Amino acid sequence: MNGHTPRIAASSYSNTAPLIWSFLYGSQHGKVELILDNAPARSVELLSQNRVAAALTPVIAYQFISDVRLVPDVCVGAKEQVRSVCLATRGKPLESVRSVALDVSSKTSVCLTKIIFREFLGFEPEWREARPNVEEMLDGSDCALLIGDPALRLTSSCAEASDVPVTTFDLAGLWHGYTGLGFVFAMWMAREMVAPVDFAAVRNEGLEHIDEIAANYVNDLGLNADELKLYLTGNIFYSIDEEMRAGMKLYFELAYKHGLIGHNRELEFTS
Repeated sequence: MNGHTPRIAASSYSNTAPLIWSFLYGSQHGKVELILDNAPARSVELLSQNRVAAALTPVIAYQFISDVRLVPDVCVGAKEQVRSVCLATRGKPLESVRSVALDVSSKTSVCLTKIIFREFLGFEPEWREARPNVEEMLDGSDCALLIGDPALRLTSSCAEASDVPVTTFDLAGLWHGYTGLGFVFAMWMAREMVAPVDFAAVRNEGLEHIDEIAANYVNDLGLNADELKLYLTGNIFYSIDEEMRAGMKLYFELAYKHGLIGHNRELEFTS
C-alpha cells in the first residue's frame, strides 16, 4: 500500500452510490484507489487482510475484524423502511415459516433475520443458503431473504405486475416494529485512528448529485428515476441519528445474546 493514494473498497449497490460518487466523478476522483465489487463480503475480506485502508462494509464486520474503527456518522441505514432488504413468502405469515433461504451476500442481514426469528418471533426455522433468485428460493423454502438491488426490484411498484406473487416483509420495518429503533446496515471502517479520507464530505458531495445517481441506475434496476430517487432520499439515510445508533448497539447486543458473534466489541470511532 503506497503512502500517497489510499486504497479503499466498497460494494457497488445503488444505495452505496452517494457515498462513492465523489471518488468516481467528483472532487475526489483520482485521489484514492477505489476497489468496487458487487458483494459486500469482498470489501470485508480486503479490510480484514489489511489490503485496503478503509472499506464500506456491512456493520457486522466490525465484530469480526478486531482492529478496525468505525467512521462516525456516515452510514447506509434506514429509520423505518429500507425496501432493499426484505423477507419474501408466497403469502405465508412469518409465524408459519419453517424454512428460510438466505442470500448470504450480506452477513449483517442474515444475522438480523436470525435475530428477528429467535428474539421477536420466538422460534428457529431451518436455514438454507441460496443464490438470490426469489423463485428458486421459494420453490425450496417457505421464506427468502433478499438484499440489495434484487430486493429493491421485488419491492418496487413495477413488481406488482410480476409473475411471482409474493408477500414481502421489510427487514428494517420489522426491526423498527419490534424495537422502535432505526437500523444501520453498513458503515465505513478504517484501519488507522484517523480515516484516510473525509468520508462525511464525500457523502455530502454525493447527496448533491442524487438526480444523476438515480439516472445512472435506472437501466440496471428497471425502476423509474423518481422511484429510485425516493428510495435514495426517503428510505436510505446516510447519517446516523440517536435512534439509529441505539439500534446498532441493540443489534450487537442481541447478536451476542443469540451466539451470532463471539463477543460484543465496544464501539470505537476514528477521530
